[in-house]
Amino acid sequence: MRRRTFLAASAASLALPSIARSQGSRVLKFIPQSDVTVLDPIWTTAYVSRNHGFMIFDTLYGIDNQYRAQPQMVEGHTVENDGKLWNLTLRDGLKWHDGEKVLARDCVASIQRWGKRDAFGQTLLAYTDALSAPDDKTIQFRLKSPFALLPDALGKPGSNFCAMMPERLAKTDAFTQLKAEGMVGSGPFKFKADERVVGSQVVYERNADYVPRASGTPEWTSGPKIVNFDRVEWHVIPDPSTSAGAMQAGEMDWWENPTIDMLPLLKRGKLTVAITDTTGLMACMRLNEIIPPFDNPAIRRALLKAVNQTDFMEAVSGTDPEMRHVPSGIFCPGTPMASDVGLDVFTGPRDYAGAKKDLEAAGYKGEKVAILAPTDFPILKALADVGADMMQKMGLNVDYQAMDWGTAVQRRAKQDPVEKGGWSVFHTFWSGLDQANPVGHVFLRGNGKDGMMGWPTAPKLEELRTQWIQAPDLAAQKRIAVELQKQALLDLPYVPLGQTFSPTCFAQDISGMLNGFVIFWNVKKA
Repeated sequence: MRRRTFLAASAASLALPSIARSQGSRVLKFIPQSDVTVLDPIWTTAYVSRNHGFMIFDTLYGIDNQYRAQPQMVEGHTVENDGKLWNLTLRDGLKWHDGEKVLARDCVASIQRWGKRDAFGQTLLAYTDALSAPDDKTIQFRLKSPFALLPDALGKPGSNFCAMMPERLAKTDAFTQLKAEGMVGSGPFKFKADERVVGSQVVYERNADYVPRASGTPEWTSGPKIVNFDRVEWHVIPDPSTSAGAMQAGEMDWWENPTIDMLPLLKRGKLTVAITDTTGLMACMRLNEIIPPFDNPAIRRALLKAVNQTDFMEAVSGTDPEMRHVPSGIFCPGTPMASDVGLDVFTGPRDYAGAKKDLEAAGYKGEKVAILAPTDFPILKALADVGADMMQKMGLNVDYQAMDWGTAVQRRAKQDPVEKGGWSVFHTFWSGLDQANPVGHVFLRGNGKDGMMGWPTAPKLEELRTQWIQAPDLAAQKRIAVELQKQALLDLPYVPLGQTFSPTCFAQDISGMLNGFVIFWNVKKA
């Protein structure tokens, strides 16, 4: 795909942070998308917490550039009893950051904790009759029926990923956050809790005891994880102009997600701007379906007459059509499950008057619609701004609530009514890879309060999802995916807002960057 030719932009004088870029090659300075307010990657789906988690916690499997699961912490596995008995063998040399040996029972407890929060994990455990550790190196799954996606589940790179941690930590209730002292993994970096400054800095140091895989090619989260830095510093800089200035001045090495208006300036500064994840980002409007007004499916469907996906995507990525894909449906465009079925609802002129009539017919009583708007996360704020304007135009009683992203992450977990600190709407992005199939697509679940925040109950979606898992071949999966998209546009567990491509920016002396989200192993600085 041809990537956009970015619009020219002028820059005012920039206030630069008092941070000096290391002159050596052993320190990497990075500007993340936001602060890591939640450290526990099992408790939240926030990608910044996922990125933080992959620094610290390793996984049993990783994925390669073809999105195939590959052994990571495991040496390999065997499958017996017609696909119902899996034995996974841990490779040698694995240690926790506290020096203790990684044992199979640690991994069993980690899988069980993850499986209580993640949609893919819930599915895997639903197929599991018994999960045990027959010895220190063997993880055993006894399944009720065959589940060929087991490695894909344990190696999924999206939120929530199946992070391995010591048994004492993994036994923490899945709905209770691990704190800084709980950041003990076996991954390539150690978390420096003593240097964490909330809202400003997060620091990691190289894990000298980490043993990379001896074979394979480094791709995404698979293959040897070679660490070339003694120290990685995340510097939280909410203001895009300040971030751009720090990159231009050579004070920072890597900016995760520069805003679209800063890209021409960064390019003129001889910095590298690239798109490393070609699955892009899928924008979503998530609705709270356990409180009014969006507990009413007719009110949810009224939104479809007003949603203009192009408006949302232009607010995020500018006017170049090469930087977006609209209309987009339930599955990531370009992946096997994607289709255009039902997407005519997003084309043609928007009908605010018709949407308002639909609200009235559905019995809307003027209930307040609390929209969470993270002011320190520009692309999410852009979505919230467009969403709030759209809802006001169609006659909803909008309560626009500005806050930082960390607060929004905490707030969206609340199930209280709006007047008691609850919420109605938040906007977010999922990696396209996370929406490539019905199993990993957490916003497509309809399992009520056992599911993700928003908590939709949609029995037909759940039934179709099960049919997809049990489908005998790709053709059958594609047919069921079409039915899933039709049903999702009726139940509306969320509103799809389009696909965008997110560039990253790094200094020209940085090399070795892998495809996918921000990954810090194999990266080098000349």
